[in-house]
Amino acid sequence: MTERSLHVVSGDLRPPSDGERRHLLSVADLDRDDIDRLLATAHSFALSQERDTKKLPTLRGRLVANVFFESSTRTSTSFELAAKRLSADTLSMKASGSSVDKGESLRDTALTLSAYEPDVIVIRHPQIGAPQLVAQATHAHVVNAGDGKHQHPTQALLDLYTISESLGRLDGVHVAIVGDVLHSRVARSLVQALRLVGAHVTLVGPPPLLPEGLGVERSFDIRDIANADIVYVLRMQRERMEEGANYVPSLREYTARWGVTLDRLSPNQRVMHPGPMNRGVEIDPRVADSPQALVVDQVKAGLVVRMAVLYDLLTTGPVLVETTAEVA
Repeated sequence: MTERSLHVVSGDLRPPSDGERRHLLSVADLDRDDIDRLLATAHSFALSQERDTKKLPTLRGRLVANVFFESSTRTSTSFELAAKRLSADTLSMKASGSSVDKGESLRDTALTLSAYEPDVIVIRHPQIGAPQLVAQATHAHVVNAGDGKHQHPTQALLDLYTISESLGRLDGVHVAIVGDVLHSRVARSLVQALRLVGAHVTLVGPPPLLPEGLGVERSFDIRDIANADIVYVLRMQRERMEEGANYVPSLREYTARWGVTLDRLSPNQRVMHPGPMNRGVEIDPRVADSPQALVVDQVKAGLVVRMAVLYDLLTTGPVLVETTAEVA
């Protein structure tokens, strides 16, 4: 019988010089080797979270600032917990109740935060390009936690991790993304990431909500999810839609034509959703609560993947090493 354990080997904790400073602003910042490395690191952290003592000393003395100008539950809590599990200090700021309410610019907010010398700034903002602006105004590493309908790279990474852990592979996996792709930063990032790892992608939904130019197949027929390994469901992004625009006749018709229900799935398919879910609209509650759903797995993946991202940006070590010992 063998027992696996993890231990920390001290490495070079010196921060990179300004010339080497890296950010995660977009999936375009990554290549296949980066993705493989991050997912392997996340897997190591997942093993560490199975222990009674889940906290690691890896980022002790570092400061991670979480700056959220939009509502968030999963992303904000997982980034904060990820930093704490790595023993980093955290600073959290939301737009409501801050100087932003008094008209302070994003650049001035970034300069103010920089005075505290954070090592990483994690930012979510409704405006496309906000993370790039912050990266120009600070010496911290910047992680994009969602900017408008543009990018959400750590969501794409956690989705790849979830698929890999569920199916045991990424190359050749067929993913059908169903719903409002047009307004979804999750979908744009995920399509890029899936193409990087050799997966096959089909976009499914109403014609006005499926943009061209993403380099993948489009279908307006929900029956075309039949051959997918993963059915990835998106909600209607009403907060990003132009006022007065009618992309579908009604939510009732959308549910009838493109809602993901049990009778539209085969037993071997897996279902994912980035949340928050609108049960009874884009996804049947029976699907959301079924064994086929990987929604809870995605939440768990969010923690270890964001631990991996923070670790990867800030250190050239220490590294987690898995050891195997014989146990009587």
